[in-house]
Amino acid sequence: MYFEGLIIAVITFLIIGLFHPIVIKSEYYFGVRCWPVFAIVGTTLLIISLFVSDILTASVIGIAGCSSLWSVLEIFEQRKRVMRGWFPRNPNRKDDYQ
Repeated sequence: MYFEGLIIAVITFLIIGLFHPIVIKSEYYFGVRCWPVFAIVGTTLLIISLFVSDILTASVIGIAGCSSLWSVLEIFEQRKRVMRGWFPRNPNRKDDYQ
């Protein structure tokens, strides 16, 4: 039996689950100005995945890279969710929500 597909699926699920609280906390503490960090990390991970010969490792690195790039969009969506009152606002950054 070949378990690589199942392993990649579970790791994908865990990585996506890990990025949800990272995006929420990043928006809370840094606002949307942290999006370049997600973009740089995501791009770097995708480039690294091109040079890894092991399929499983390259897949995990690529999935983490894509999740980081997707977080660029999600950080702006998280700001909208905060403005709607779905998540708490950081009281130290009141001016960011106007």
